[in-house]
Amino acid sequence: MFEMIKHRFRIMRAVAFVTYKEWSAYRTHSMVSIFVGPVYFLVQYYIWSAVYSGESYINGMSLSQMLSYFCATMLINYLTMDFADWNLQMLIRTGKFITFSLRPMNHMFYALSQKAGHRVLGLLFEFIPCFMIFFFIFHIDVLPANLLYAILSIAMAFMMNFFIHYSIGMVAFWMVQSSSIRNFFNLCEGIFSGSLIPLVFFPKSLQMASFFLPFQYTTFLPAMVYTGSYTLADITLPIPQVLLLQFIAVIIAGVVCRGLYAVSLKHFTGVGA
Repeated sequence: MFEMIKHRFRIMRAVAFVTYKEWSAYRTHSMVSIFVGPVYFLVQYYIWSAVYSGESYINGMSLSQMLSYFCATMLINYLTMDFADWNLQMLIRTGKFITFSLRPMNHMFYALSQKAGHRVLGLLFEFIPCFMIFFFIFHIDVLPANLLYAILSIAMAFMMNFFIHYSIGMVAFWMVQSSSIRNFFNLCEGIFSGSLIPLVFFPKSLQMASFFLPFQYTTFLPAMVYTGSYTLADITLPIPQVLLLQFIAVIIAGVVCRGLYAVSLKHFTGVGA
């Protein structure tokens, strides 16, 4: 068992390293985020400064907490961003997915390994520079309230994002053209993940629904863990319980994704190969 895990880790490390080298040739693309992130933050700063005019707290969040929240969501996104859905749909549509039936690893594991390498690049060329800008130039408190909890939550958000996007990508096994489904999903993700606005600003019914949707576990929840407190739908949970909740959600998403993968393979016809 240990040898099998060690072997799979070596495979993942090799694929991740190749992916890192491949994408590092286009590191300028990643470094654009050094400018996009702070500009987006400035927009949020002016918007929320106007919203908080004359108010100390809105929905339980102060202005400083709100700014720290948006900085945290941007930094976490640099570490968890996923492209598995787009890549998988492209492989299925062109028929190139058939080559993975000849390889000694399934595509799901290969795609996860690719993401690991891609996000190492994001750590070096997006996360670290933007962290320094937020901390030293904008003087925003972007240090995690608890480093261990933050790492655990971000790692689970990394996996959750992968399972969700890979599951969406598998729609291409069933539909000839699935880009509209992917676009609709991206819209829902942007709204219900908390990346555009914290979920505490939603009606209570939608806040309750967020516990049963996968989206908050990719952005809102890890951002709350990062900043040190979690409250949603008037329910305040200690961070260890929040991490347990996120762990359960990731396990469910992983089981569903693995089940969909097994079923979807039976529908692949290799059109275009």
